[in-house]
Order: sequence, then C-alpha cells, then structure tokens
Amino acid sequence: MSETTAIRISRDTHAQVTRLAAERHETIDATVSQALRALRQDAMARDLAAELSEDETRWLDADAGVMSSNSI
Repeated sequence: MSETTAIRISRDTHAQVTRLAAERHETIDATVSQALRALRQDAMARDLAAELSEDETRWLDADAGVMSSNSI
C-alpha cells in the first residue's frame, strides 16, 4: 500500500467493513476500493439505462455518411 490517510466512519461501519474484508480474505483497503468501483459501475449502469434525450436520439439516428457497397 502506498501513502495512506484516515477517514472517520462509525464503529458500526468499521465493523461491517472489517467483517466483509475478512470474509473476502482481503485488506480493508481492497474491500473499500472494490465497493467504490461497484458504486461507480452502478452509477454508469443507471446512466446507460436512462432514456435518451431527443438530441441523443437524433444524433444516433443520423446518417453517418458511410457509403454501402450498394451505393458504389
């Protein structure tokens, strides 16, 4: 582990993270890192699942200007 710092969390949260890290056979740092990654992935999934705006739909439906073999 490189440079470290301390964060204040409740004793209950600390106990939960410690227990989860032990169950996963990894450090608390690794467990928290994985939790942060999962939260970022969840946020990306929500963004991807959201309905497209009208502008996004028009952009995706626009002709890309690619010539097909039929048009040559």
